[in-house]
Amino acid sequence: MKKTFFASDFHLGIDAALTSVEREALIVQWLDSVLPEMKTLYLVGDVWDYWFEYGQVIPKGYSHLFACLRRLRDAGVEIFYFTGNHDMWMFRYLTDEFGIPILRKEVIHEIDGKRFYIAHGDGLGPGDFGYKMIKKIFASPVCQWLFARIHPNLGIRMMRYFSGTSRKHTAIEGFLGPEKEWLIQHAQEVRKKEKIDYFIFGHRHLPIDFDLGQGARYINLGDWLTYYSYAVWDGQELRLEYYPVSK
Repeated sequence: MKKTFFASDFHLGIDAALTSVEREALIVQWLDSVLPEMKTLYLVGDVWDYWFEYGQVIPKGYSHLFACLRRLRDAGVEIFYFTGNHDMWMFRYLTDEFGIPILRKEVIHEIDGKRFYIAHGDGLGPGDFGYKMIKKIFASPVCQWLFARIHPNLGIRMMRYFSGTSRKHTAIEGFLGPEKEWLIQHAQEVRKKEKIDYFIFGHRHLPIDFDLGQGARYINLGDWLTYYSYAVWDGQELRLEYYPVSK
């Protein structure tokens, strides 16, 4: 049985332990290595650290990743793309060029008989009211239309600045426990209304595999800035895995 893969928070466009170019090459290497066993790929947000897609213009670069996505699609791999808080202004490019749907809200997908609740995770759960308000403003069609009037040379520089500011206000802490992890609390609320087997989120930048009880699990995918982590479902078991990196 072919497998389903989940990954998020590549944050291409900024350097970390690896440069953005090095990280892109590593991601492509990983995707090419698992292509023979892959049936579906979920990209769960913040693939890019900043993105604004004009009608005729996209940010330059990332040709290796785009070529890899084309290889995956030509091989019959189904790909779903979730916008995150750093790439919410992605519109039609991936859909028009690669046939990849853009998902802006949480979804429930049945995969091999199991129910998966999948979302980037930003703005879900209790708290973080300031960000939730900012997200509504940034998601406004009026705001997007106005920003599109800015020349791309300036607009994309502004996006880079906004993304850097957002990142500075996102402290990556260790596991806080279920009473303080907002996405775990969100999952518990959803379970009161829906039968879900697995909750898959990004955004937190920390790989987490948490037992929610009664056979349900919460998985946070971590990131590719520090952990190079992802999840794989083989039809029977869901696992967090880590791609080996030579440092």
